Amino acid sequence: MTPTPETRTTGPGRFFCAQAARARGDVLAGTAPPGDTWVLVEYAGAWPADGFDGLALAAGPGAVLRDAARAVRARVLLIRRHGRRRPGGPRRWAVLRYDATGAHRQLWGTWEQDADLVRAAAALGAPGETGHPPVVLVCTHGRHDTCCALRGRPVAAALGAYRPELVWECSHVGGDRFAANVLVAPDGVYYGGLDAGSAVAVLEQHLADRVHARHLRGYTDLIAPQQAAVAALLARLGPAGRHDYTVTATTRAGPHWLISVTGPPPYPVTYDIEVSAHRAPPHRLTCKGPATGAALVHEVVSIRVG
Repeated sequence: MTPTPETRTTGPGRFFCAQAARARGDVLAGTAPPGDTWVLVEYAGAWPADGFDGLALAAGPGAVLRDAARAVRARVLLIRRHGRRRPGGPRRWAVLRYDATGAHRQLWGTWEQDADLVRAAAALGAPGETGHPPVVLVCTHGRHDTCCALRGRPVAAALGAYRPELVWECSHVGGDRFAANVLVAPDGVYYGGLDAGSAVAVLEQHLADRVHARHLRGYTDLIAPQQAAVAALLARLGPAGRHDYTVTATTRAGPHWLISVTGPPPYPVTYDIEVSAHRAPPHRLTCKGPATGAALVHEVVSIRVG
């Protein structure tokens, strides 16, 4: 019998994608890595386990881009169209920057020689352009974690068929146990636990500015307890626009957080949301890694109208 993604094993460092599937019982909300700037580098060749940093160009001319990105805490992601097929001509790069006003900014360029990536480094200091559609990034980084490829590629294929001009496969974005992971940038929205069908539905709603709670990991401009608080409001009150809810106050006492979130006009309501942080029982967090770990979970205890 041909092994399925749930049963396939390999070598002495055997992995079980079923573990990643079971891990979807973990709490999704509050797991989006923070960040507001992403650098995309089109690269159709094999991706090293550590992505851009593992490429030879990252130690040569690409080091300028790597160092510039680290200086502003930008994340460099390798990208390619699904199936690795691409037309001839120069490869693309982009700098995507989140803007709290919703006027998200992008700059795009091309590169043929490694030295051309200096232009991408310079773009990190530029304001960027508004008016571009969002970029949809599907993690398919199998050398980083096998489940990202096994679960990400069907999602990339489905989304690529739905909106091919928006969708790219990308290197590791964080949270392998939530594969398939999708990052919409520069909106700064992470979704997880997706399959081909749910991914298309989620993206369709996202493009209509309707964020649902079910597959939401969080907004990257918020810290984890704030992400959990906003997701709880979306779950209770229904889907809303990316910028409809604003975190207005955050206080902490040990593992407990009180997050105040204000809803959209014309009749804004403020909600006081209590969030508790705790460690989940240890289990394997990724398909590739043999060791167990205890993930930090943020769960909403109460929601009150302020």
